[in-house]
Order: sequence, then C-alpha cells, then structure tokens
Amino acid sequence: MIRRRPLLVAAALSPLVLAGCSSILPDKPVRETMFDLGPAPATAQAKPLGAPLVLPDVEVAGALETTALLFRLGYADAFQLRPYAFARWSAPPAQLVRQRLRDHLGQTRPILDNAAAASLARRGGVTPPVLRIELEEFSQLFTSQTESEGVVRLRGTLLESTAAGERLVAQRSFIGRQPAPSADAPGGVRAISAATDAVAQEILAWLAQPR
Repeated sequence: MIRRRPLLVAAALSPLVLAGCSSILPDKPVRETMFDLGPAPATAQAKPLGAPLVLPDVEVAGALETTALLFRLGYADAFQLRPYAFARWSAPPAQLVRQRLRDHLGQTRPILDNAAAASLARRGGVTPPVLRIELEEFSQLFTSQTESEGVVRLRGTLLESTAAGERLVAQRSFIGRQPAPSADAPGGVRAISAATDAVAQEILAWLAQPR
C-alpha cells in the first residue's frame, strides 16, 4: 500500500505556518470561506432625525483593493501584509466599511450617496456636507503565535459645499483595536468587525461635536 506524503503548505490557513511552524497540513482540498462583518448593529430609532450627510465610496489603495483577508505577524515582521489562503471577504473592504458606517451613522441622520446628493441639489435643495473616508488599515495583527487583534485605521474628512467649491470643515484619523477570540481567520474577522464598529461610533461622536 502506497501512502501519500502530506504537502508543506506555503500559504496556510494559520499564519503560524508562515512564521516557520513545523506543522504539516494534509493534502486534502480546502474550500474557500467567505466572510463579512456580520449583522448590522441594532437601532432603537425608527427614523433618522439629523441633517443629511453624503458618504461617498470609501477610498483605498494597494492590498485593500482586493477581497483578501490580511494579517501581520507583529512578532516576526510587522511590515509585511500576508493574505490567508482559504479565507476571503465577501466584498472589498471599502464596500464593507462603507456599509457598516452607513448602518451606524444612519441611526441619527439620512445617509446619501453622490447620486442622491446631486439629485437633491437639482431639485433646489441644500447640498449636504460630505464625509470622505480613506481606509488605511484593515487587518489582523498577531502579537504572538497565540494572540492577535483586529486593527482598523481610517481618516475622515468632513467637507462643506460652497459656491466656490468644497471647504474643509474638519479632519481626523481614527483607529480601532479589538482582541481576537481565536488565533485564526474566523477570530480575525470577528476582531476586525468589532474594531470597525468601534471606529464607527467614534466617527458618530465626532460628527456630533459643534463646529
């Protein structure tokens, strides 16, 4: 009887393999798993009450333009982003983050896209302020082989439309860090989701500040 030898996997489900772990994965097919940020936050308000806000598409660059679920081995090489081999986001991070922000911000005011804002302006309405979001980090950071956290970092820019064009009202960077319940892709997803919710609540409070 011929026994098949297990294969050494270069991009394994667990980042521990990439860190030099001697574990060997079996050569059985592994089905790719798709993740999103989970259910939207519950809302107690029936209708948004505040002034409308325009939330364009979230801006990203580089690795965040794909659906790869990314992690860093902070204890080995924190400057290298690595993708999980068999775990991906159901949509690019920019889309997931925009939808999550819309869920949170929409609890207190109507959230419009660019098309809806342009339609409102054509009908003689006042052009609402614009919140531009640049997503800079959306990954799982391993601080050791057994502990990790979800890290979400973004920059928010609040703009006001004037006759001369857009005017800068305020700008701020936000960062959310939440511990992962497990040192794997599902744990990273839950931590990133929690970090995204935390950042969204910070943005909500920031927008409520008087200016």
